[in-house]
Amino acid sequence: MGLVQAAIGSLGGALADQWKDFYTVPDGLPPTAALFAAVPHGTNAGRGANTKGSSNIITNGSKIVVPEGYGLLLFQDGAITGLAAQAGGYEWRSDDINSKSIFSGGGLVDSLIKQSWERFKFGGQPGSQQAAFFVSLKELPDNRFGTQSEIYWDDKFLNTQVGAVTRGTYTMKIVDPILFVKNFVPATYLQPGRVFDFTDMDNPAADQLFNEVVGSLAPAFSLYSNDPAKGNRITKLQQDSIGFAQSLSDAVEKAYQWKSDRGLAIVKTAIISIEYDATTKELLKTVQRADALMGARGNSNLQASVAAGMQAAGENGGAAGMMGIGMASGMMGGMAGLQQPVAAPAAPAADDPVAKLTKAKQMLDAGLITQADYDALKAKALGL
Repeated sequence: MGLVQAAIGSLGGALADQWKDFYTVPDGLPPTAALFAAVPHGTNAGRGANTKGSSNIITNGSKIVVPEGYGLLLFQDGAITGLAAQAGGYEWRSDDINSKSIFSGGGLVDSLIKQSWERFKFGGQPGSQQAAFFVSLKELPDNRFGTQSEIYWDDKFLNTQVGAVTRGTYTMKIVDPILFVKNFVPATYLQPGRVFDFTDMDNPAADQLFNEVVGSLAPAFSLYSNDPAKGNRITKLQQDSIGFAQSLSDAVEKAYQWKSDRGLAIVKTAIISIEYDATTKELLKTVQRADALMGARGNSNLQASVAAGMQAAGENGGAAGMMGIGMASGMMGGMAGLQQPVAAPAAPAADDPVAKLTKAKQMLDAGLITQADYDALKAKALGL
């Protein structure tokens, strides 16, 4: 009453030699092909055992080879009557009590397809002729997305709204062929010679998916950048193809129910470019500066900045300029890593030479001026 599993495992030349007439996938398919009719290979001028019907119509006793990475769907009168999602050789028999209508193959596909089969299974005994189509169970590459203008989302780390123009690609997988065919594929593609390809620019269903992905980018960026597990950093997503794919898949599922209604899932993404708007660029620069000034690196930068300021003051104002820097350093008393100047009494009168020399000696002892600077200050204070 359906497919009888005849062989599992290697699907190379040995099986083809054993079965001179059999159906399998057509030659020359693009890697992005998702659904297409089975074609005969073998004798009878390339038509196999079926010499009267259409190329994808199989009759009782027909042999079918399902390669790795593909599933086989059988139709009659527009209804799905069988599914083989496990690679191997099969024989179609309408009257064998040992035949089965579904071989799910285990894993994720197994659980999803069993649910769909119970919802949509064909009522009654299948007829003697079935239309056979193959559906890809591989990752389907080169699905593109992109925005013509900025999209905006709330970023918890930056604590504001950020925006960017972005483009990239993603791989997609058909995780439930029954849902995919019943709820999404237009009937025009269930004809011999037609190939359903997500990358086909003339495929209106594929164009709809593109628009839905673009509409989900902003919430996907928000999901990713506000996920504590990702460190709340939007800058990480270009190196995290699977992590962002999960955020994008979740956003698409929430808005458009790809997996639950259409049997589709986004598996991986590749972000080709992200061009942030001017405000976001300035925010990211500020974050980079803050990162650079954290911890030991920040202390080193601070000390280097103070040292540069001392050098500039010394070059512009001589020893007097250096004395001014020393007084400023005293006011920065709480800063980590900077040596505190020796505590000084209340500032004496500016014309008191003893007070000036005392201050200069403190700066000399603190290493803020050289012996030559001290000698020059001493000579000036004493009028020598």
